[in-house]
This record gives sequence, C-alpha cells and structure tokens, in this order.
Amino acid sequence: MKAIQYQSYGSYEENRLVDLERPVPKAGEVLVAMRAVGVNPLDNTFRSGHIYFATPQNLPRIGGQTGVGVVVESGGSQFHAGDRVFVTGQGLGLTVDGTWREFVAVPAGGLIPVPAQLDDAHAAAFLAGAGYLTGYLALTELAKFKEGQTVLAPAIGSAVGMETIQIARRLGASKVISTASTTEKVELARADGYEHVIDLSKETLKDGVMRITEGKGVDAVVDGVSGKLTSQALASLAFGGSLVIAGYAGGREVDVDVTDIIWKASSVHGFSFRAFAPETIGAAMRTIFGYLGEGALKPKISKTFPLEHAPEALRYLIESRPYGRVVMEV
Repeated sequence: MKAIQYQSYGSYEENRLVDLERPVPKAGEVLVAMRAVGVNPLDNTFRSGHIYFATPQNLPRIGGQTGVGVVVESGGSQFHAGDRVFVTGQGLGLTVDGTWREFVAVPAGGLIPVPAQLDDAHAAAFLAGAGYLTGYLALTELAKFKEGQTVLAPAIGSAVGMETIQIARRLGASKVISTASTTEKVELARADGYEHVIDLSKETLKDGVMRITEGKGVDAVVDGVSGKLTSQALASLAFGGSLVIAGYAGGREVDVDVTDIIWKASSVHGFSFRAFAPETIGAAMRTIFGYLGEGALKPKISKTFPLEHAPEALRYLIESRPYGRVVMEV
C-alpha cells in the first residue's frame, strides 16, 4: 500500500512516499479504498512540528485528516462494499495515521455517505479545510448569529473565508463580505457570485466594510487570517458585534485598540473544535450535509495533485495562497 508518511518534523519534503502493509480492520472498523484526500494548512502545521504534541513519540505519522473513498469491507456496519463515503475522525493525521494512503481502516462512526451529485475531488474539497464546519459553529455557537445580520469572513480564497460566506448566506445573512489581497482574486470571486469582496490592494478592510455597510459595520466576523487584519476587523464591528478568531495564516501577533472592544460592547472569541461537545459537532455536521444536499454549498477546487506529489501540494497551498481548495488523488 502506498502512503505519504513523515518520519521526522521539518520541511515539506518530509512527506515521503512509502510502501506499507495494507491495514487489517479491527472489530467495528470499515476498510475504505481512498480515492481523493484533502490538503489542510493544519497538515503543514503538524508535520513542521509547530504544535504542542509534536513529540518523537508521535512519529512516524501518515498525514491527512479527511478524504473520500469506497468501502471495501463493511465490517458488519450499515455500509456496503462499493458505497462512496467521506472519511473523517478524531485525531486522523494528527495522533493516529491519517487518510493520505491507498487504504484506511476506520470506525464506522467516522464515515458519512457522499451525495451522488458530488464527484470524488469536490467531495474531498468539501471537507479539506473544515471551513464549512468552522463557519457554522463560529456563527451559530459563538457569534450567536441571527437571520438578517451582516457577516465578514476575510480571505475569500481560503477555506474559512469562502466557506463561512456560503454558510452565512444559507443562514440568511443580509450582507456577506470578504477580502482578497489582489485584484485578480477579487475578479475571480466576483465571477463566482461573491458581490462584496474588498480589494486590499486598493483600500483597507475597515474602509471597505464601512463603504459596503454604509457606516454601520458588521455584526459578526469570522477571522481565519489574524495578524494585521484583526485590528481592522475589530474596528469594523457594529455595536454589540462579535469577532471569532479561527486561524492565524496572517500572523500570530496582533495590535488592537481596546476601545474597539469597550465602546462597541464587542465580544471576542477564540475558536477551537475542542471547545464543542461531540454532540454539538455531530449536529452541525448533519446540518451542513443537509445544506450540501440542497446545493447551497459549492466546494471550490484550485488545483489537484497526485498523492505522490504531497510536498508540492502543501507548498502550493501554503505559499501560493490559492483561490479554492487543494486536493490529492489517490
């Protein structure tokens, strides 16, 4: 069985193609032949060793947190051989071997049927960045979003940015706003139907938000960028608004004006999946899959790589900051 495994923490090239034994399912597990897998910025964080459990004891590790495949052995579950399934699960690619391999044995509870209208690549893109789940939980559980409110999710090309915008639309936001670092990305986004995308090469985030909202500001921000944009996002909140910080692609250190929190009675939340009960995450996933079935969510692929090009796939995701998801075919 071919797999992408890193045996030490370090550069992209530590993701090495290896030959391993095909896994043998344990009781309650289903054997799945993987077809397509997602590439997530966290996959880079894990392998580079920039996380607290990056210890020698956690090596070697097969990467990949999500993917799509076909059931080979059902293990007595509700699934049948030939069923197409999403593969997810706690710790995949992190503290247990992940999805970047030809075969995966996982508990049946980590499998979800794939809607017929989605091909393998777009199904993998749907889960690749966890943006839909992040956006839904950030808005409904933390920001306490209400229908008719306005939402800002910076970085339209990113998982959190684009997919939070799609979730906000489905939840009934009156305006959804994002940003792009270049005019080229703005034009791509507008061609895809995203009307309010601030071109950061021409105006600041705050100026753009105030222009679009006619000076009112936004009710909720889901920030997967951080860095210098966080202070601008805080300054863009309406009175009583909420900022949810869900990532730090733009940097970990932030300078803010605390009066943007005090005078606006704003709230600031840190986002972590560990903060939610499994039942809450499960209910959110069911809701999101319902939205997918309705056609309200449209995964976007930037580029597809073969599995053996995992180092190049991660480099492209991290350094090129593409418009859309990155997927590998197995």
